[in-house]
This record gives sequence, C-alpha cells and structure tokens, in this order.
Amino acid sequence: MDWEQQRRKRKRFGRSSSHVQFFTRRSLFLCLSFFAFLLFLSSSRWFSIAAASFRPVLDASSTTLSRLSTSASKSTLDNSLSSKYSPLKIESRVLFPDHLLLMVSGEFGRDEKLDCLYHKSVARGLNHETLKQSVLSTDKYDEFRSIARCPLPPLNYSASAVDLRRGGVEADDHWLVRNRHPVASWERVVYEAAIDGNTVVVFAKGLNLRPHRESNPAEFSCHFRLGNSNNNGEYVHTTKAVAAAQEIIRCSLPAGVPSSLDKEKGIRVTVSRGSINSKTHLQVTLPSVARLFNSKLSDLQRNQEKHELCVCTMVWNQAAALREWIMYHAWLGVGRWFIYDNNSDDNIEEVIRELNLEDYNISRLTWPWLKTQEAGFSHCALRARDECKWVGFFDVDEFFYFPSKYRHQREYHTAGRNALHSLIAESSASSSNSTVIAEIRTACHSFGPSGLTSHPPQGVTMGYTCRLQSPERHKSFVRPDLLDITLLNIVHHFRLKRGFGFFDVPKSNAVINHYKYQVWETFRAKFFRRVATYVVDWQEAQNEGSKDRAPGLGTEAIEPPNWRLQFCEVWDTGLRDFIQTLFSDPLTGYLPWEKASG
Repeated sequence: MDWEQQRRKRKRFGRSSSHVQFFTRRSLFLCLSFFAFLLFLSSSRWFSIAAASFRPVLDASSTTLSRLSTSASKSTLDNSLSSKYSPLKIESRVLFPDHLLLMVSGEFGRDEKLDCLYHKSVARGLNHETLKQSVLSTDKYDEFRSIARCPLPPLNYSASAVDLRRGGVEADDHWLVRNRHPVASWERVVYEAAIDGNTVVVFAKGLNLRPHRESNPAEFSCHFRLGNSNNNGEYVHTTKAVAAAQEIIRCSLPAGVPSSLDKEKGIRVTVSRGSINSKTHLQVTLPSVARLFNSKLSDLQRNQEKHELCVCTMVWNQAAALREWIMYHAWLGVGRWFIYDNNSDDNIEEVIRELNLEDYNISRLTWPWLKTQEAGFSHCALRARDECKWVGFFDVDEFFYFPSKYRHQREYHTAGRNALHSLIAESSASSSNSTVIAEIRTACHSFGPSGLTSHPPQGVTMGYTCRLQSPERHKSFVRPDLLDITLLNIVHHFRLKRGFGFFDVPKSNAVINHYKYQVWETFRAKFFRRVATYVVDWQEAQNEGSKDRAPGLGTEAIEPPNWRLQFCEVWDTGLRDFIQTLFSDPLTGYLPWEKASG
C-alpha cells in the first residue's frame, strides 16, 4: 500500500515536471524566435537603405531628399568636429612689451574659446609643467592666417614653448616637435610684404634706417621661400633691393614667384643687410612673418570704377569717435575708408559692421605692429591705388572745415555737401605752371578742452570750440599712383615722383579742426601709445620740447592744474554752428551719429 502510494506520487511529480520543462523550452524558443525576427527586420531595413544609397538611380522623392539632407548634416558635423579637435598650427611667435602674438594657420570660429599653454621644459621626453591662461584676443590677419594674443609667459616659462589649444582639447604630447619656432621681437622682424608690379615691397623693423631720408639700396637683399617647400626652411630665391627708406625695402620680384602664388598659401619673404669690405662679408637676415599672397579681391577691384576720394587712418581704441568722423566726411564726399586697427579692444569691429550696414564702405585691416604709422600709411597707399583716385591721410580727431562756405547760415544747405570733393578738384587744377598736382595740403588748427571736464556727448565738433591762434602742421590728400618708389612719408605727407608738385589750400578756403587737446580723461591715453615710428613715447624723457608733445607736460600722465582752460586763445564756433544747423533733428535736436548709437 505504501509502495503504491509512493508510485502514484512519483507519477504525478514526473507529469508536473515534464510540464514545467516543456513550458520553459517553449518560452525560450519563443523568445529566441522573437529576437531573431527583430534582428532580421533590422538587418533587412539596413540592407534596403544601404542598397538605396548605392543604387545609381535618380530619386527625387522626399524620402531620398531627407536621407541626403541627413547625410549632408552628418558630413558637416563631422567636418565641424574635425575642425574643432584638429591641432592649431602656429607659424610664428612675436614678443611684444605686453603680450605674445601667435600667428596661426587658418581661421578661428566665432566666439571660439582658446587657451594659451605655457611650458617650463622644452626638452623632449622630460616631464614638464604646464600652465594654462585664456587668450587675450584673436583676429583674422589675412586670407590664410589668424592671430592670437597671449599674456606674457610667467617667469621660467619659455616664450618659444607657448602653445594654443581650443577649449576642452587636451594638449598633444608631441606638440613641441611640431610647433616650436624661435621667437621674434617686435622691434626686429619683417612683418609685411606686398607685390607692386614686378617688385615686392617689404616692411621691416630693426633696420634702423634714418628717418625721412632715402637709404642706399645696394646694402639690402630680399629672400623668398615657398610656403610648402621641403628645403629645411631655407630661402631659395634672392634679389637685390632697388629702393630703401625708413622701414621699407623694395626688391625685384623673382621670375618664378608670381606663378607660384596660385599654388602656395603664401610665399615667405625676408630682408638681409650686408656690408662688404676687404676682409669680411657680413650679412644679417631678419626673422620674418611676412608672406606674399595672390589676392583675387584685388583683381576684382581693378576692374571697378575708382572712388574719387578715399581716406586711410590708423586707430587704437577709438571706436567711439568713428561714427561722427565717418558720417560727417562721407557727407563731404569721401566714398571709401581704410581703417588700420592697431590692437584695439573697444569693440571697433561691431561699430564698423553697423556703419557698413548703413552703406558706408569701410575696410578694417588688422595691423598689430607697434610704432609703424608711416609704414602703415605706405601700405595703405599701395592697397588703395587700384580703388582710389585720391587718398587722404588724417586722424579720427581731425575734421575738415570750410570757413568761406560755412560763414553765412543762408548758404548752409547748398555749401557743404561734397565740399571736400569740390576742394580736391579745384585744388588739383590750381597749378600756375605745367606741374601736375599730386598732393593737396590743408593746415590744422589745434583745439583745447574748451572748459570741459567730460567728453561732449554730441561729439567733438559740438563740444570743443576754443583753439590756438596759429595753425600747426598740415594733412594731405595724395594721388597714390604718383608717389615716389620709396613710398617715403612723414606721417601725413609723401615724397612724390619727380616732376609732380603739391598745393597748399588757402586757410580761408579750408582748414582742419584738430581736436588734439581734449578732456584729460581722453587725452591721457596719448601717454601710453604713440603710433608714429620716429616719435618718442611720452613716458620717455627724450625730446620733451617736441611739437608732438603737449607743452608743459612731463613724462607722467598726471593732469596739470587748469587743464580744462589751456590751449584756448580763439573761440571758434564755426563748424559747431554749421553742424548744429544742418545736421540736427528739428524735433529732438539729435545728430545722426547720436541716433544710430542709441
């Protein structure tokens, strides 16, 4: 009996166990089948997409366009990521008094975060300390290069080992092998070059040539190196100089260089100075960051009709003055502007962008080189020659004023518009002999603070109305096609080709109101930056009696007693009255540059 009961129990248990085993196997089979089915669908869908992608059939359906758009977006994203994480190639490093300039191949992204990396040891294979600081500023330099300004390297960190990295990208262990270059000093470097016909014009600091005079070109040579040539950095072409003056050397252009410009991203050029005597032949070659480019923009501009009047100037942190200066002189007839930006950090790019949106034709050129105003103006004369018949060289605190035309209010509405254009046309035809006029000079009256203690909100023409009795110096408009081969200039007037002359505009016809001695808050900036090559910075105890300096000031930016009342001998409200009558809004009293700025 017991045995029979046990047998029945075992039978029931076995039957139950077989059901469980069957259920488990069936569940496993169903699960595996389901996953296999999903895998089949996935692979089938992938296969159909892949096949559709490679099938050479034109399909304009929305599905295909969507796929193409997705593919293009992915490609763009890949390129963007590749650009973002690709290493930055530093071509050159130049040491300035307050920063280190890095010249980099390519262009930075808008608002791209960059870091300067400083390294203590430059020996390969050794551990070295790394310090990171944010970039001070960046700029586009030319067609193929950008610049980044880094803080000066800390003590014991090498300037030649300063690297540049995009934010969030780790440094490359082998960057030193790829990016290390000698550091040039801003006081001894070839910094620019431009092709002019069958010659090349090279701009260099460190030659120490005599100011305002021509030098012997036989002492100089130019050397050329292809951008991607595998010649261990050697210069493969050399030509002799044909002219030399101040910071400019002009050499013959090698025969093969023009054809190479289309193939190379710039041909590097430098200058050497050699002295020959009976015993030794010593030749000193300057370090160089200058490259020659084939600019397609220039070819386009040559085919356009030239502007009658253009203006070139060099600025440092004068964005607030641009609107008044450009809008007023555009009304007088200026049609083209070249702004050489000498390391501004006051949002000047945005001011120029807004003015261009209002149809003012302005080009901003990044010009980071200190104390190079004369060379910068020579560079601008070359650049503007294909676009302009006449080019004026004057500063953003200088305004043309026409006393004889502005004297009577009843003439205001007919006297001013295009007055500068008329002045140049009349003056260029004023020669009493057969001499062709190639330069027109206008005398300057220097204005003082006029009793003010803060910057005039409506602009300098409205606020400063008291000046010195006698004029100081002059500023010029020139024919850029009639300048001497040396391009020699004394800041605001040039040496002309032989046989051409200049014309001095009578002061009753036109003068320039030079708002030179402004309120102290504005004027004190002159102590910290003088852009002319041969003008001593005011903090140095040299040439303290120079006309460039303000009379009575020392070498420190300390406001003298009664500054607001100085340089005031004649009250002259002519230009202010003219502008207020003709330009101000009759309802609000606002001037055009006020409306646009806020």
